[in-house]
Amino acid sequence: MGDAVKAAHRAMWATGDYPALADEVIPDLGAELVRAAGIGRGQRVLDVAAGAGNAAIAAALAGADVVASDLTPELLDAGKAAAAGLGAKLEWQVADAEALPYADGEFDAVLSCVGVMFAPHHEATAAELVRVCRPGGTIGLLNWTPEGFIGRMFGVMKPYAPPPPPGAQPPPLWGRPEHVQALFGEHVAEVGFRREALRVDLFEKPGDFRDYFKSRYGPTISVYNRIADDPDKVAALDEALADLAREHDRGGPTLSMDWEYLLVTARRAG
Repeated sequence: MGDAVKAAHRAMWATGDYPALADEVIPDLGAELVRAAGIGRGQRVLDVAAGAGNAAIAAALAGADVVASDLTPELLDAGKAAAAGLGAKLEWQVADAEALPYADGEFDAVLSCVGVMFAPHHEATAAELVRVCRPGGTIGLLNWTPEGFIGRMFGVMKPYAPPPPPGAQPPPLWGRPEHVQALFGEHVAEVGFRREALRVDLFEKPGDFRDYFKSRYGPTISVYNRIADDPDKVAALDEALADLAREHDRGGPTLSMDWEYLLVTARRAG
């Protein structure tokens, strides 16, 4: 990423309150990834695009020696505070997923929970995940799918969002097995793909979901900021996001949705 793109990306994720959102909406996904990747005592683990560390902290609590890396210092600061409250000990380092500052083969396992999918250049990111993992080590990813709720949400926001930087690819592509397989190619073996769904019943009504993401989720806030001077566009996006939540409602007294994700596990070849 160029410096300007990095700065914009960092600022977007520092906006709102992603650590609170991760804690309230997706609290179990990090631990799910850690279990799927078989993380345990004695392993040296890197969590890439860790955010506030919901996978990194779970790995540390499982006994691993963990480094949590992310481009956004504000997210790491929130993670440090959360880890301290849980008694989890790990390292926190500012790092770009597309140019990781680690040695070849330094880690036994490399993880990312709805993180690296948002780095714009997928091939560069995949190459770095492979490079820093030792031969025979584990690469574990948890990514939102294009067809699932969050993938659809990015589709709803796209007409109102700024154009992506040159060479960037859409984040939800990381939720397609064929895309992930093509990115890693012969550099991995024993690749496993599993589609799962996260039950989200935090919100009472579709509008509550929309308003929550408008105030806490950096990508959504960024889109609304771009159209703030156009009330018609704001109203249209308001309606589209509420409609999306309504479409995914499973029924019942309050809003209940299933958000699909792809769980990927692989071994570094070589």
